Order: sequence, then C-alpha cells, then structure tokens
Amino acid sequence: MTPFRISREFPAPSLALFVCLQMLDILTTVIGIHMGAQESSTFIGKLMRVDAMAALIVAKLFAAALVAIALKMRRPRAVVFLNFWFLAIVSWNLAMILITGFRG
Repeated sequence: MTPFRISREFPAPSLALFVCLQMLDILTTVIGIHMGAQESSTFIGKLMRVDAMAALIVAKLFAAALVAIALKMRRPRAVVFLNFWFLAIVSWNLAMILITGFRG
C-alpha cells in the first residue's frame, strides 16, 4: 500500500509580474515618501537622504541582478519567491500610504 500524497505544481516564475511589481514598488515608495512616510530599509533610507532617485535605481538594479542570477543558475523558484517578496513590499507600502493619509 502506497501512502497518499498530494503533489502540487509550483507556480511558474513570471518576469512580467516581477517587472510590474518593481514599477508598483517605485510608485508606492515615491507616493509614500511624498506623503511623509519613511523608508523601512536602513540601507535604502540612507541612500535616499543623498538622492532618492539614485536609491530607487540601486534597489531596482539589485532586484534585477537577483532575478538574473536565479535564472542563470536555473532556480525559477527564486523568481517566484522574489515575486511574493515584492508583493509583500508593495502591500506594506500601500498600508503605509493609508496610515500616513489617515494621520495627515
């Protein structure tokens, strides 16, 4: 008798979703900063004090490098993980925009 096992397909990595999430991250970050929210990342926050656009570009280049490395190493699950991670970041940004909007 073989044990009952449920096998689920792992979601396919989506580069289009990754690009959309990067754009949403930039948009929500800019809106949040404009409304008075603070950057949660210490590194990016310090870069933003020097130049906000440069900080966003550095962050997006780092994200793109992670995806490129994952694809080169044939690790599509890493791309899926990054999509979930950036979905969480965009959700956090939206929450901060709402909280900041209610305070002001």
